[in-house]
Amino acid sequence: MLQLGCTPHFSQTDMAGSKRNKIKKAPLPPPPSTDDFDDDELMGDLMAQLDSKDQTVQAESATVLNEMHINKQAEQIEASKKKDSKSKFMARQARKAVALAEKFAPEDKEADARLEREAREEEKAINRICDQLNMQMYEINPDGHCLFSAVADQLSLLNVIPSSQANYLTVRRKAADYILLHPDDFLPFLPSPGGEDGAGAHNDGLMTPAEFESYCRSIRDTAVWGGEPEILALSRAYQIPIHVIQGTAPPIVEHQPHPEAKGDGRVVRISYHRRMYGLGEHYNSLRPKTGLSQISSSIQAILS
Repeated sequence: MLQLGCTPHFSQTDMAGSKRNKIKKAPLPPPPSTDDFDDDELMGDLMAQLDSKDQTVQAESATVLNEMHINKQAEQIEASKKKDSKSKFMARQARKAVALAEKFAPEDKEADARLEREAREEEKAINRICDQLNMQMYEINPDGHCLFSAVADQLSLLNVIPSSQANYLTVRRKAADYILLHPDDFLPFLPSPGGEDGAGAHNDGLMTPAEFESYCRSIRDTAVWGGEPEILALSRAYQIPIHVIQGTAPPIVEHQPHPEAKGDGRVVRISYHRRMYGLGEHYNSLRPKTGLSQISSSIQAILS
């Protein structure tokens, strides 16, 4: 029996704000202790170094991040009962750091084997749920727009939007516009990039109005990764439930337009992957396995 959950999954909401090429090569600080894991400035500096064009700087930063055991720390944050906005933000940052660090870290056969094993286990878990739902994964290009492209594919299949609008540009615009028009619904989940001590940040560490508008522009106009806030925004903007299938507990995360919303039975279903793709976190669309849907998709592809 499938288990349903409303516990939010943690995904990378934003890759904006990286300080590309601004950090010169310099001795890196020693690996911090677990208690120092929430040092936002250190994490930001290390991630900015990963963006450097200097491969030596990239490798050194990746080494420090790996020594921080950030993957383990991210898992501990996600497993904790503390679900405030800062904890969610920390988990997203840690996951993003893991993906970047693994990309530039020196070759480690043991680590590579572990990642491959985890990817296979994740794929097996997601496929098992898909089989129970009579669904199959439809591959979405891992280009930074994957969440929005996956949702666009689903909305087209469900006849929510015409096929001519089934692209990430349309869906990004919809998510950004909805978030911008409903700041009170989303600001509690969007910490200021500088944290509580950042310049101009509110006392609670949330985004300033200017930062909020900049965030919405980045969602609309760039390839920043989408996550939980954008999924919720799309569910409400299109007035349709969005179910996220993942390889960890809970296996299905439900996002409803509104707590008391009564839909028409249509549900957007997408899969969320942490390990199956080299760039890090990724979303795919889930399509029905029925022959009718396959024939319909083939006809649509011919006519488009």
